[in-house]
Amino acid sequence: MSHPTPPQPPDTEAPSKAPSAQAGPGGDDGRRRSHRPLARGVTVGTTVLAAALLLGALALPNRLDLLTPPAFLRIPVEGIVLAAVLLVLPGWARRATAVVAGVLLGVVTLVKCLDMGFYSVLQRPFDLVLDWILLDDAADYVRESFGRTSEVFAIAGALLLVVAVPALTVLATVRLADRMARSRLPAGRTTLVLAVAWVTCATFGLQVGGAPVASTPAAQLVDERVRAVRAGLADARVFEAEAAVDAFARTPPDRLLTGLRGKDVLLTFVESYGRTAIEDPAMARQVGAVLTEGTASLKAAGFDARSGWLRSPVLGAGSWMCHATLLSGLWINNQQRYRHLVSGDRMTLNKYFRKTGAWRTVGVVPGVRRAWPESGFFGLDRSYDSTRLGYHGPYFSWSPVPDQFTLEAFERLEFGRKNRRPMMAEIVLASSHQPWAPLPRMVDWKDLGDGSVFGPIQRAGKVPAEVWKDTESVRTEYRVSVEYSLRGLIGFMRRYADANTVLVFLGDHQPRPEVVAGSPRRDVPITIVAHDPEVLDRVAGWGWTPGLKPAGDAPVWAMNQFRDRFLKAFGPRN
Repeated sequence: MSHPTPPQPPDTEAPSKAPSAQAGPGGDDGRRRSHRPLARGVTVGTTVLAAALLLGALALPNRLDLLTPPAFLRIPVEGIVLAAVLLVLPGWARRATAVVAGVLLGVVTLVKCLDMGFYSVLQRPFDLVLDWILLDDAADYVRESFGRTSEVFAIAGALLLVVAVPALTVLATVRLADRMARSRLPAGRTTLVLAVAWVTCATFGLQVGGAPVASTPAAQLVDERVRAVRAGLADARVFEAEAAVDAFARTPPDRLLTGLRGKDVLLTFVESYGRTAIEDPAMARQVGAVLTEGTASLKAAGFDARSGWLRSPVLGAGSWMCHATLLSGLWINNQQRYRHLVSGDRMTLNKYFRKTGAWRTVGVVPGVRRAWPESGFFGLDRSYDSTRLGYHGPYFSWSPVPDQFTLEAFERLEFGRKNRRPMMAEIVLASSHQPWAPLPRMVDWKDLGDGSVFGPIQRAGKVPAEVWKDTESVRTEYRVSVEYSLRGLIGFMRRYADANTVLVFLGDHQPRPEVVAGSPRRDVPITIVAHDPEVLDRVAGWGWTPGLKPAGDAPVWAMNQFRDRFLKAFGPRN
């Protein structure tokens, strides 16, 4: 009889696990070991990138001409302070501080980007209070100069920048804060070394590329903007007080502009016609020749001229503020002042002409392409925008109507009318407006027709991309545009003006910084042309230069001073 096999007692020790057939270099452990250097490299790389991004954002200058490698070889104290703060804060506070610091750094970086754009066009930083409205004008300029597609891409790029920059600075700050928390000792030592280096560089005034190595870029920018914001908020009160003063407000109509009674007065602005066009060595010969020939040509027709300088309130753009400055006698150097002006009842030069009852006031503004309610404020009985001049030719980039056609249309619509009253006309010539490509050229006046003659000229002209690839090309086309505008104006005077015509023409502002080669001067030429010697006798005390070209040492007035000097010179002599 067989007996069942008794059960075996359980092992007191767990059997050793048999080696897996996949263990070893080719198994999971091996894979993990092989991935560790890659993971470590990614960790170190992202940390280095985060640090580089933050240091770059802090050191980033706010002007394109300062955007050079030495600009980034600086030690920003803000980075050192932020690192020290993050090292001592606990987890939740550290992360919250990193997020806030990242957002603030992103905002500061965006302001620097705005500054770059404003410096490149207006040679000044972006005003956080007064300049937001100009962004809409910038979009319009891109569309009208380069097309709808370029405008869409520009707006999309700007929106992407607004979102991406703060997001990246926040991610970079949080990443660096986390890594510093995990490696406090080496992070603390690095921060201490940087602090000592900053103090040393500051003590000895060490510089790289003309800039101090020990820098405070973000703090300095914030301080400047806080001051600017305070000034902008206070400027409204300052302007209100200035606008309340008008030396001629109580002058009776019969004692206004008595020295010009019976004359047609044509006040003409030439876009971007600045001192650079006359004195820059690369332009002086050609533009000077046009002015010299024009002086002789007008003199042969019985006209004489006197020329001086005015200091414009802006540089590079903002023509409407220059027009408002000259006509109102107030310094209009920002959009807030302009809006306050046109919403008030300030007497402009146009209004004073109309107040006498002796002149009809007319505005010719071909750069305007939509409703222009300001015409009522400026005191114009009739205004003609680009749609009312009878032009059916092509646009020349931003400029809707070539200057020669604008002047011919003015003659057809107003100046050449029979049995009319004397007129005071404000005329804006826009062909010398940037981007200076393509450009019109002079044609025979009798061939102007409806403007179709300019079609082949526009198609044969240069495109903005061709001109703007090179600074010297931009400068050359600017010069050519000014020559065209001046030739058109001189030709109009020779063809249509008579013994009772008085022309006052001037530039509104200097051209862009690329054209003025970085010059901070804001002077523009101004000239009075008249057939009647009595008109120029009244300005003999101004010290202006005979002819169409002002001398280098001719007087320079602030543009807002012209209105009152003009009213005084042509008022009663007793």
